[in-house]
Amino acid sequence: MTQPVSHPMSPQDCLVAIMVAVSASDENIRTVELVKIETAVNMLPVFADYDIDRMRRVSQIVFDLFEQEDGLDALFGLIRDNLPERLNETAYALACDVAAADGSLAETELRLLEEIRYELEIDRLHAAAIERGARARHTV
Repeated sequence: MTQPVSHPMSPQDCLVAIMVAVSASDENIRTVELVKIETAVNMLPVFADYDIDRMRRVSQIVFDLFEQEDGLDALFGLIRDNLPERLNETAYALACDVAAADGSLAETELRLLEEIRYELEIDRLHAAAIERGARARHTV
């Protein structure tokens, strides 16, 4: 069984793509969001064997997709194809952390989080707990 050559993405690539998408969703990628992404990749066990050099490539895929009319749908297609279901809540938690990192949630970020919840089939109660945790971690 072979992966499509155009965009072979590892589960970790999918997690990075979701974080980058949330950061880019308001068309203003903030340093604090980039630091949050880099810290997650450097510290979390799910990224233990991840080649950090792939972040730039994955980020470019997200940016390229966001320039296309159906880019978000294509991104979710890649994620559905390459992210194991066991990592769906991890992906949503990372997305919430990036969204909360700068202390404010833009309407576009909220809409994207809602779409991620839907696409990853995150249970409403689990989503609320994940969101509450992100809020608690980023309160100043």
